[in-house]
Amino acid sequence: MELLGKKIGMTQIFDGEGHVVPVTVIEAGPCYVVQLKSKENDGYSAVQIGFGYDKKLAKGELGHLKKAGVEKPLKYLHEMRVDKLEEFKLGQELKVDGLKPGDRVKVSGKAIGKGFQGSIKRHHFSRGPMTHGSKNHRGHGTIGAGTSPGRIEKGTRMAGRMGGKKVTQSTQVIQVVPEKNLLLVRGGVPGADSTLVVIKKS
Repeated sequence: MELLGKKIGMTQIFDGEGHVVPVTVIEAGPCYVVQLKSKENDGYSAVQIGFGYDKKLAKGELGHLKKAGVEKPLKYLHEMRVDKLEEFKLGQELKVDGLKPGDRVKVSGKAIGKGFQGSIKRHHFSRGPMTHGSKNHRGHGTIGAGTSPGRIEKGTRMAGRMGGKKVTQSTQVIQVVPEKNLLLVRGGVPGADSTLVVIKKS
């Protein structure tokens, strides 16, 4: 099972033994089934779910939701592969109560973008000497041989764009608050606050 959610932020709670547990609070769902894809029609079995609210949806998008019996203007759509398509129906509401404390989940999100960074921050290179006339302080140094192969190898670690890519973090459910659609998972999860995340039960 997969759910879409919004990362609220991080806090800490105390377990039964009085230990501090850092947690990330996620508003997980409710999600709605807006499309069913079968092997006969589409070549594979999948379920498309929607989450969030957007009052500026196009008429085509609103028609796609209305066809599934969903009147709410859902902002995000996500497709998940399933083995048993008969377990879902159009308009079905998926909530966080399908998870319980102790479950292992994978949380995917877009990592915070860091912009264009040097090799020290991006790849944890060591810096050069700062004294005795050295002019190589934060430079990455040589990037390859001269004559052979006479070019820069692909994948060479250099300065460049950092972050802003999809990251998946495996974590554990600590607490579930069904009445508020909240999910508390151990540790941090990818992305900035208020960004979209995908929760998949391991």
